[in-house]
Amino acid sequence: MQALFEAVGLGLIVLLPLANPLTTVALFLGLAGEMNFSERNRQARQASVYVFAIMMVAWYAGNAVLNTFGISIPGLRIAGGLIVAFIGFRMLFPAQPVGHSVEAQHKQDELDNSDARQDTVNIAFVPLAMPSTAGPGTIAMIISTASTVKSGVDFPAWVIAAAPPLTFLLVALILWGALRSSGSIMKLVGKGGIEAISRLMGFLLVCMGVQFVINGVLEVAHNFH
Repeated sequence: MQALFEAVGLGLIVLLPLANPLTTVALFLGLAGEMNFSERNRQARQASVYVFAIMMVAWYAGNAVLNTFGISIPGLRIAGGLIVAFIGFRMLFPAQPVGHSVEAQHKQDELDNSDARQDTVNIAFVPLAMPSTAGPGTIAMIISTASTVKSGVDFPAWVIAAAPPLTFLLVALILWGALRSSGSIMKLVGKGGIEAISRLMGFLLVCMGVQFVINGVLEVAHNFH
């Protein structure tokens, strides 16, 4: 059981900076400002389910996608590292405030221009689940990890089988809890606090992305050696 806890903990350490639930909270508050309590809860629940489903598909179907398009592991590592580093740079030096992404603007236009009831606009999948939480960096990280993990290297086979679904479930539950408590979180840390945490996570992502690129280049150099 200790090995399982270690594997799940390692997965959370890797995924949470990429998922960045606090940024999704700020986006959620911006888009769901006029929704009633039950509709907010429904959107939060749906977003969490979508995030879990996206991560599971990336983990179990990632290898098939790589094989179909002939993408090598070093290529995926380098591409994923560049994406992760780019996301980190954007979090470190944001060109626009949280909640002003293209997807968020489209959803805001829907909210502003729709004559229908507020609860008919679904923001759970876009932009809350994708790309805010399970974005390109998260998916690249999951596919790369799934492609390189081999049973018996660091953890027993049963741990490698059980840890990913548990990790994805915990990420989804953390997102659900954060969205359910979005108002309290914003009051507690404030807009400045969310921006500070976002920059800290951005720095971590830049470091992780650079390390991904280094690992990919080393693998390429080793293969040509």
